[in-house]
Amino acid sequence: MRTLHGSPASGGVARGPWIRIAAVAAPPGGTIGPSDADQEMARLEGACDAAAVELEALGSSLADAGRNAEGEIFAAQAMMAADPMLHEAASNEIGAGHDAIGAIRLAAAGFADQLSALGDELLAARATDVLDVAERIAARLAGVQRAVSLTEAAIVVADDIAPSVAAGLPRDRLLGLALEEGSPTSHAAILARAFGIPAVVGVRGLLAATRTLEGDRSRAVSATESSPGPPAPGGSELVIDGDSGEVVFDPDAATGARLDARRAAAADSARQALAEASLPSVTRDGVVVALLANIGTPAEADRAVALGASGVGLFRTEFQFVERATPPSEDEQTHADRAVVEAFAPGPVTIRLLDVGGDKPIPYLPIAPEANPFLGVRALRLARDRPELFLTQLRAAMRAAVPADDRPIGRVRVMAPMVADATDVEVLLDLARRARESLIAGGLAHGEIELGVMLEIPSAVLVASTYLPRLRFASLGTNDLAQYTLAADRGNAALERYRDPLHPAVLGLIDRAVEAAAAAGAELSVCGEMAGDPTAALALVGLGIRHLSMAASSLAPVRRAIRAIDARELRSAARWALAAATAADVRARFLELLPADA
Repeated sequence: MRTLHGSPASGGVARGPWIRIAAVAAPPGGTIGPSDADQEMARLEGACDAAAVELEALGSSLADAGRNAEGEIFAAQAMMAADPMLHEAASNEIGAGHDAIGAIRLAAAGFADQLSALGDELLAARATDVLDVAERIAARLAGVQRAVSLTEAAIVVADDIAPSVAAGLPRDRLLGLALEEGSPTSHAAILARAFGIPAVVGVRGLLAATRTLEGDRSRAVSATESSPGPPAPGGSELVIDGDSGEVVFDPDAATGARLDARRAAAADSARQALAEASLPSVTRDGVVVALLANIGTPAEADRAVALGASGVGLFRTEFQFVERATPPSEDEQTHADRAVVEAFAPGPVTIRLLDVGGDKPIPYLPIAPEANPFLGVRALRLARDRPELFLTQLRAAMRAAVPADDRPIGRVRVMAPMVADATDVEVLLDLARRARESLIAGGLAHGEIELGVMLEIPSAVLVASTYLPRLRFASLGTNDLAQYTLAADRGNAALERYRDPLHPAVLGLIDRAVEAAAAAGAELSVCGEMAGDPTAALALVGLGIRHLSMAASSLAPVRRAIRAIDARELRSAARWALAAATAADVRARFLELLPADA
């Protein structure tokens, strides 16, 4: 038995034979003389066009199979294949003496290196997509087939796996996915979650373990022209836990029994979550709490709907911007927004304006380095120098608010992050006015949107009464609110004791936000991780929050906790918590209220 650990990427436990795969790689690039440059450039352009067509077709096939959201990933890759900046970089490499294969790889590697060096997990994950597109183009240039198939059910083991390869694997035979590289935000991980396939990524030593186990009889197969056929599973067994990140080769009896029990429990929990998805989220004494989903891509919509999300409380739009060398067009953003709006109809969808800059830079958005990026020029603060980014987003949201083919849609809401005071709110209102006027002037159909803000800076809560009457809603971003309130970097492991949002100081700000929203007639929700913690969610309900937005995986446990208790008890505990000494005391008090079987 050998046990490794990685990062959980898609929940569930998979057990069975494993197979190590690798998509075919085109041969290495070579050098050319000046007289060959035009011919190589023509070859490159043809391969880029063909790759774009292939990726569009892959996206369409997913859509035809009812996987519209996942198809968006490959539509984005198709645009990358046609990106003029990528073509220009490759053209420069051809001019420097590289053939088309070498040129596209060098150009893509340059973009990928920029993304990987930014220190942001989401941006770094997109580097895989850039390289995947380049390898598809290189394969077209070399005339080789990149597809990989499975003849038997198995857990796929790989260094990393391109999203196009992951999408092509037969889901009826793919038991799970274990990757040595990658992150939970990679597209392979997103697809695994969308397909409901257990996955663990970032498993250091994974491939070395497979080679040791197989030795000279390794059954690893690369789908090359010399392959005898599709890969077949090896003889040893593998168990992966997509919830804990545990990876176990050839488990002994005790470990196997433990993991089997966990697998059975995970399966039961998944079945229970689906069975309970239609149950109302209401306390025993009749207080209704709306449960919504936080999503990062349209691909996550189907699972959130299946698990009972009544809408979207946070749609992060950054994914549209980090997969490319140029900003997405208005039409592309409209298409993505509409896909989510239609998926959750007639429920509401809250679109968050771009939250980048500072600690989350994008290569094509030049922002000066800052000593403290968390307190720097980010999110709405970019509007002073780059108003077009937000005008385009607002126009796209307004266009997405128009029902297509007479199908009803829910409320479309747009909120601005990193708002500090009424002056920032005025910036948002002015941008929305300009966006609507430009749509009217251009004769473009558009619908009504509701405007709101994220409350994640303490000052925004303390002066909320000065601007909330001008807005329709607000959403508490408790991750940053706790960080800024307690002066504790949420990524610093040494500050763990400050990380619990049940700290009385944070609860005091939330209580003040509830009062301000009620006085202004504005709807208030919570979209930070606090909403997905069943114990913390009870405290929020006790404080008067009636809209909670969370990751889809948290919907079932939070619903269960709410249905098991009286709101009257929660209100009493919340009043006590505001005067408590520590977060630990508050958490203990609310845990006591929960029945043992909740």
